[in-house]
Amino acid sequence: MDNEIGLGTYFLIIVYPVVGLFAIEMACRTAKISNWIKLLTQAVMCVGFGITYLTVNVGQWLTATVLLALAIALFYQAKVSKLNPEKAPY
Repeated sequence: MDNEIGLGTYFLIIVYPVVGLFAIEMACRTAKISNWIKLLTQAVMCVGFGITYLTVNVGQWLTATVLLALAIALFYQAKVSKLNPEKAPY
């Protein structure tokens, strides 16, 4: 199946969420924002990319599934970090 998306575009589809996670991490470290807020923001970003990849880009269901699974893990870690900051190793 050819959906006319080149190899460079596939690379960018993978890199955009990584850059987003890194940018949120650096912004939160610079601004000294709580870990649970950082994790929550990263989870929301992953959900946004996941939904976008499911609805806009044909053939990106695997990338979207991985991002949504990562979002679930980030939401859980945000909850743990908010309830008991000593248990969060960040």
